[in-house]
Amino acid sequence: MQIDVSRDVFRLAQVFTISRGSRTEAKVLTVRLTDGAHQGWGECVPYARYDETLESVEAEIRGLPEAFTRQSLMDLLPAGAARNAVDCALWDLEAKRAGKRAWELAGLPAPKPEITAYTLSLDTPNAMRAQAAKNAHRPLLKIKLGTPDDMPRLEAVRAGAPDAKIIVDANEGWSAEVYADLAPHLVRLGVALVEQPLPAGDDEALIGLERPVPVCADESCHDRASLPGLKGKYDVINIKLDKTGGLTEALELRRAAQAECYGIMVGCMVGSSLAMAPATLVAQGALVTDLDGPLLLAEDRDTPLVFDEAGVHPPQAALWG
Repeated sequence: MQIDVSRDVFRLAQVFTISRGSRTEAKVLTVRLTDGAHQGWGECVPYARYDETLESVEAEIRGLPEAFTRQSLMDLLPAGAARNAVDCALWDLEAKRAGKRAWELAGLPAPKPEITAYTLSLDTPNAMRAQAAKNAHRPLLKIKLGTPDDMPRLEAVRAGAPDAKIIVDANEGWSAEVYADLAPHLVRLGVALVEQPLPAGDDEALIGLERPVPVCADESCHDRASLPGLKGKYDVINIKLDKTGGLTEALELRRAAQAECYGIMVGCMVGSSLAMAPATLVAQGALVTDLDGPLLLAEDRDTPLVFDEAGVHPPQAALWG
């Protein structure tokens, strides 16, 4: 089996800012696996928060042996971006070989559209109000926060989009005290979920803390091995394929988390429709779907995912799976 890795850059529609910094483009790695008759492909987004770079992830992928399976891949690479791209490419390759869709191979029902969040990047209150007003027609807005001055931003977004459901992503930027102070205001403003309010290494403070708004683990949850450390701290987990290391582990994590009564959120890095396509399978019936990466781009793959009033649709076979 031949492995090809390429670097692709997609321009963003506008500057995207979170508490850790800003970007104007999405830099991704595209993996193509060829067996001589069929080709499967996948995409990953190396993430500096997890000590990943384009160079380090590409080196991991190029270091793989010539022959492996999805099962053996779990031992060859750790959970992370490199394994994600290869695992998803294997699913695509297997689907093409079998002449079936990936969800059939996984024993899943045919996926349906899921309403997805649309992310408003961190900015001044006035700018975030303008973003909210522009996107007030969307049923679910996600606000990037995580600074000492978040209340004016929250108020501004709610004023700009009075009817939208709102979730908040603090990107590890708060403390337990800040969350406790903000919680009554989150309730007042109708916030439905708070994503990773505390740093992953300091989230013990969530144990015993009153959580009137459900708290979701993002940076604290990567794969099934993360689950024991979440007990008593979180109500929901955010499954991202670049964290789980692909669709194979993402599906297993979903099953395990549901068995432990966690709510499921399915999220993404900022990538193309190819990166989101496998995640639409995991998102079926999720409490929150956040697969808006392509909506933030100025350009996308050929045969991109369809987004409409019904939400994000599953991929066409020409794209993936």
